[in-house]
Amino acid sequence: MAATKKAGKKAMKKAQPAYRRVLLKLSGEAFQGPQGFGIHGETIQAIARELKDVHQLGVQTAIMVGGGNIFRGARQKGFEIDRATGDYMGMLATVINALALQDALEKEGVFTRVLSAIEMKEVSEPFIRRRAMRHLEKDRVVIFAAGTGNPYFSTDTAAALRAMEIKADVILKATRVDGVYDADPEQIPDAKFFAVISYREVLSQNLKVMDATAISLCMDNGMPIVVFNMNRAGNIKRVVLGERVGSKVTPA
Repeated sequence: MAATKKAGKKAMKKAQPAYRRVLLKLSGEAFQGPQGFGIHGETIQAIARELKDVHQLGVQTAIMVGGGNIFRGARQKGFEIDRATGDYMGMLATVINALALQDALEKEGVFTRVLSAIEMKEVSEPFIRRRAMRHLEKDRVVIFAAGTGNPYFSTDTAAALRAMEIKADVILKATRVDGVYDADPEQIPDAKFFAVISYREVLSQNLKVMDATAISLCMDNGMPIVVFNMNRAGNIKRVVLGERVGSKVTPA
């Protein structure tokens, strides 16, 4: 009996999260699932269940969502459009994803707030830094929509900016691969994997972790980034618990 109690205590200690407050960057691709576009119901429900597990650890969670599953802004193929106009359209796509994720989370019993950089009072709250931090302190998951609210800035840069503003401990960058490689592992099977890499190495080798503006912002403020595979169930929780998952981008 005593041995069982000791094992239980050890398990409880191991289950302590490594981070108090995190910002998770979800691309639009994370929402589309196997269908390759739009919002896939089962996929977004699975994401919500994983986020619920993280929330139950007591970790304050903020999420920056992309919109590429709906509209890719100026990069939309076969559609000539002004860059600024395309970027605004992409921002609106992120609001759709944010509302879908909010609905999925609240069906799991997790209270959420959507804060948009573009004001639209009927569907979301405007982004106010202190309000966002207060929601996190009240145990609500905060979903950031509409990027920075400005064209020419990606949701990667928006994620870095919001992480600084809310004083997050880390940015969790969800991808389709296991971490940072020196080439696309989906195209080059023997691509080199980096368990730990510095900001400067990411920039000098032009590695596609986040865009250069986002990496520079993280470097200037010492914000660590963990890049991990979103398609492996339970990975978000493993990262939050401090397990060796994915790649970590650090000062040196």
